[in-house]
Amino acid sequence: MPPGVRLMQKVSSTRTFAKIAPHFIPAMDRAVHRLTRGKVMLSAQMLPGVILTAKGARSGQPRTTPLACMPEEAAGTWILIGSNFGRPGHPAWTANLLKNPDAQVSWRGEDIAVRARLLAGEERAEAWQAVLRFWPPYATYQARIEREIRLFRLERR
Repeated sequence: MPPGVRLMQKVSSTRTFAKIAPHFIPAMDRAVHRLTRGKVMLSAQMLPGVILTAKGARSGQPRTTPLACMPEEAAGTWILIGSNFGRPGHPAWTANLLKNPDAQVSWRGEDIAVRARLLAGEERAEAWQAVLRFWPPYATYQARIEREIRLFRLERR
């Protein structure tokens, strides 16, 4: 594990982080991503990330959201985790994908058309275990809230 990762896992598990991070991490990621023409996301220095563009569930307008993800290299897919930093409500992007599963991600500077699928049952349980091995603080987020964290698998279209 690279230096600082364990510290970041500890910090990202705190309630203070959950309150503050949603206000600055996405904005910072968007700005750096734009400045580097899609090649860099600052938060991806700790966790891999994508820039998701999906139609808004109510507006139908494109919504762009920087998100941490768990790449599934062998399958060429990604798992998106609707943790919302361990806050009570589902993040808005999850409603967008439920209504409009055809989306696009920017992954390492490449724009890729994807289809999102909400995971359920055994498939979700297996993916959740993989997510917890990948980034253990997600267990803290889940323990803090009553809703089940939504997991989506993104597959290339």
